[in-house]
Amino acid sequence: MNFTMKMTLAAFACLVCVGANAQEKKYPEQERMRPGMSEYWTPQPKVITPGDIKTNSAPSDAIILFDGKDLSAWESARGGGPAEWDVHDGVFTVNKKKGDILTKQSFESFQLHIEWCVPENITGTSQGRGNSGVFLQDMYEIQILDCYNNETYVNGQTGSVYKQTPPLANAMRKPGEWNVYDIIYTAPVFKEDGTYRVPPHVTVIHNGVVLQNNTTILGTTEYIGFPKVKKHGAGKIRLQSHGDPSEPISFRNIWIREM
Repeated sequence: MNFTMKMTLAAFACLVCVGANAQEKKYPEQERMRPGMSEYWTPQPKVITPGDIKTNSAPSDAIILFDGKDLSAWESARGGGPAEWDVHDGVFTVNKKKGDILTKQSFESFQLHIEWCVPENITGTSQGRGNSGVFLQDMYEIQILDCYNNETYVNGQTGSVYKQTPPLANAMRKPGEWNVYDIIYTAPVFKEDGTYRVPPHVTVIHNGVVLQNNTTILGTTEYIGFPKVKKHGAGKIRLQSHGDPSEPISFRNIWIREM
């Protein structure tokens, strides 16, 4: 056997030995998971006292927008000044001669609770029957309308994102009975050029029934024309004094939680 062949066999033997050693080397197994490895305790959520179902009270961290006494949390949309809608018997009623009203405070994302009632003697049809609206950040309208046995265009129906998205259902109570809106609203995030980075979203629950489920709002809710994207910051809540000829609706128990 010549020298070259001996060296070749020696190298091969060395490789076999290294391979054998590599196969024999053992590494630690992954540590067995325990329940506590995926648990964390801080920060603890803020403790909030929920509203009392019997008394229909608001959660402890809510901002009260109407407690049945006065409209001190609101102002006239006609250049400020007192909100001049009619307060009586723990509720307030739209005064169509005085125009819309706005909250004095501005908000970003929030949970809004508002109760409203169409008068028992309501008259009119389609959009001319108990028409009002709640505007989120004074930009995006959630329609208020008497749609109890009253048909209209579906993207203008009760609980619609006005002229954009129809509600998933019609959950109206008959005139004379109180309706409840619980609205969860996520404010938009804008790019520097004024377009949406993240558009606004809304969930609307009407009398316990989901009408809008994290619906994307496309822009302003125009009466004539299509949605427009307008860059804005925190905004007020607007209640509409609609010009339809029907009897005015009433509101009560309004509160909001900032998120």
